Amino acid sequence: MSARELITDHLDLWTGAVTQKRSGGRGNNGKIELTGIKKLRELILELAVRGKLVEQDPEDISFSDLLLNLRHDYTPPKTRGRQTVSGEVTPDEQPFKKPKGWAWTRLGEIVEVLDSQRKPITKSARKDGPYPYYGASGIVDYVDGYLFDEPLVLVGEDGAKWDKGEGTAFPISGKTWVNNHAHVLRPRREAITDEYLVYFLTAADLNPYITGMTVPKLNQARLSSIPVATPSLEEQHRIVEKVDELMALCDRLEQQVGDQLEAHEVLVDTLLDALTRSADAAEVTASWARIAEHFDTLFTTEASIDKLKQAILQLAVMGRLVEQDPNDEPASVLLERIAEEKVRLVKEGKIRKQKPLPEIAHDEYPFEIPTGWAMSRMDDITNIISGIAKGKKLSGKKAVWVPYLRVANVQRGALDLSEVKEIEMACDEVEKYTVEKRDLLITEGGDWDKVGRTAIWNADIKPMTHQNHVFRARLILGEQNEHWIEKYLNSGIAREYFANSSKQTTNLASINKTQLRSCIVPVPPLDEQQRIVDKVDELMALCDQLKNRLAEAGATRTHLAEAVVEQAVN
Repeated sequence: MSARELITDHLDLWTGAVTQKRSGGRGNNGKIELTGIKKLRELILELAVRGKLVEQDPEDISFSDLLLNLRHDYTPPKTRGRQTVSGEVTPDEQPFKKPKGWAWTRLGEIVEVLDSQRKPITKSARKDGPYPYYGASGIVDYVDGYLFDEPLVLVGEDGAKWDKGEGTAFPISGKTWVNNHAHVLRPRREAITDEYLVYFLTAADLNPYITGMTVPKLNQARLSSIPVATPSLEEQHRIVEKVDELMALCDRLEQQVGDQLEAHEVLVDTLLDALTRSADAAEVTASWARIAEHFDTLFTTEASIDKLKQAILQLAVMGRLVEQDPNDEPASVLLERIAEEKVRLVKEGKIRKQKPLPEIAHDEYPFEIPTGWAMSRMDDITNIISGIAKGKKLSGKKAVWVPYLRVANVQRGALDLSEVKEIEMACDEVEKYTVEKRDLLITEGGDWDKVGRTAIWNADIKPMTHQNHVFRARLILGEQNEHWIEKYLNSGIAREYFANSSKQTTNLASINKTQLRSCIVPVPPLDEQQRIVDKVDELMALCDQLKNRLAEAGATRTHLAEAVVEQAVN
């Protein structure tokens, strides 16, 4: 099977195998890795350096013969430090069987290592200029001088990645400066081309040659000892030409898949936006019908399902997910009971009296509420306190170490208690900062997407306290529904309020206690709150099941792509 057939016959695998990244920027496309095409690129390089990508030509000069002449005529240059080239490559060191006419040699035999000529410049000492300043993984800066003025190959010495396909080796040309984090190689061009050398080192796993645990490093001796399978120069040129051709095809595939993902994302955004902007039940039904008709083609990525979950949550907190019941007790009656209880708690000294907040004007409403609902502020329906500050002076007080909750522990709608740290605090303050079951925990800030993140405390760790970057909101009445408040605070509407209210710096945002107290929260009748919470939980569980099936299907496609690579190579 030719390389082109290998691509076209398995096109669905290469373009369909995508992986959801677990971290990334704000854009969703940045969270998708085109795993299949990445595997295809690795396969192309692997086939190339094993001699399985192009035909061998019996008229080519055998590299084995060329190597004998090279060894006879060549005297290694004297360079600072060691340039160890140790003997023949033993069969145990050869990762694959070489084709006829090829030879195994060590890298130090076919390149000159020019590390003695490189020179680092501290950032403060660099002067701006037109010449690229290279480090382990590429251009770091531009400076006003240069050390080299010729085509060379750089290989990361430290601070690089040495896995297959990671681009540890890369070519440079023209006037350049190289620091001490990249090895500088001048290929012996009577033996090897720059391009073939880069492709070979990119296809290789260099991790076995790395030393050091704290600061991993590919030292010069290990670098020079790396075995390189080398064909004739004529075949190297044919291999490079074919690799370039196939990599260009991968580029086109990558662009095509990227465009499809972007168009898919726009379509999902448009349809879900129309759904959440529906003015009444009839519009919701019509918008949902359009989505349902194409559900299987719309929700095919984890990102699209996450957006569907946000749309469900937004419909829920706006009262458009379940039927209203005219027999439900109006929310205004519930708010009256909460207000009476709050007065009593203040009078008895159980909670502090707060400075009154202004009444909610109708133009402040984030949306038009259904009949029987009411608008309140967080301060009207909960008692909010800040947590304990780290490093607080105890001034000789009796102290104790207790566990405490940080921003990292409070995820959106869930707690992460995999790592709970302890803090020292005065014994007489432990009760004040202890969280109780059903308390709402709200993050003060951190990264832009963490501000206002809310979860409910439901664990059995006692006592558990919270630091000052996590607010605690406690219900006033036992009959209140903390799950309703949590779902609202994690909805897009509340998140928009926190984003607009927060103090923001580069990639960071934070809210203060007054902004949290002022947050407007819609209050449905109690019975309707529970119906909404139940429906949201039901639909979220279905979304999670769909995500799991997608993840399993994606893993299967990735395994199939790996199997095709393995079969093709072996």
